[in-house]
Formats: sequence, C-alpha cells, structure tokens
Amino acid sequence: MPRYFTLAEARAALPVVGRSIREAVQAKAHYAEAEQAIQNLAQRILMMGGLNVDTAAAEAWKTQYDSNAQALKNSMERIEDLGVLVKDLDIGLVDFPTLFRGEEVYLCWRMDEDDIDHWHGVNEGFNGRRPIDKHFVDNHRGDLS
Repeated sequence: MPRYFTLAEARAALPVVGRSIREAVQAKAHYAEAEQAIQNLAQRILMMGGLNVDTAAAEAWKTQYDSNAQALKNSMERIEDLGVLVKDLDIGLVDFPTLFRGEEVYLCWRMDEDDIDHWHGVNEGFNGRRPIDKHFVDNHRGDLS
C-alpha cells in the first residue's frame, strides 16, 4: 500500500529526497561511464587477443562500476523507503503519491525545481502536470489528514 503525502509533508521531505535523487543521478552517470569503458576494454582485448591489457585501468573501471552501482542502489532505497516514486533518473524526476478528492494522484517534482508546484494524475505523467492551486490544496490529503 502506498504512502500518501500532503503537500506540506512532501515539501518537508524535499531536502532528503533532493539530495538522494541528485546522488542517484550522478551515480547512474558514473556507472554508465564505467560500464562503457569496461565494454570498450573487453572489445579491445577480444580484438587484440588479450595482449597488452592494462590491468590497473581495468581494475579501476571495475571499482568505479561496483561503487557507483552500490551508491545508486543506496540512493534509490532511501527514496523508495520514504514512499516516494522515482520516475526518471536522467532528469531526476520523482512523484509523491497523494489523494485528491479521494483519487490517487502525484505531486510531481524535478531536481532542478525549487519547490513542488505541480501535480498530475496517475496515468498522465510529466506532460500532464498541472499547477498546484488553492482548489487542489483544499481537496488533497495524505495518510494522516
């Protein structure tokens, strides 16, 4: 069962969620970089028959790959343990489930935004975002409301 946030609760969670999603985005980028380097190295080894392998470089890329995989996992778990949904790791997009007039919807936030100012229906996604207005604030609730 999902956790439902009020707007105030979601905003209060932003420092932790923001820090964690930024860490996750950065870890994903470094992970992808290491993964590509390892694939390139494997291709060179295959083409050269294993001659002249720079084992120190291979170990460094493997270490970067492993450490960023773990950092990504830890960041994602921190976010998900709060009840927040990660929607897009490339742009740092997360959703906070809430109830609006009894229906589940999402408070939507992207890591380059200063505040949570938008919401959308479960099936609408980022392109269906609408500004949070007084009507929304007055008719939404979280678990404890």
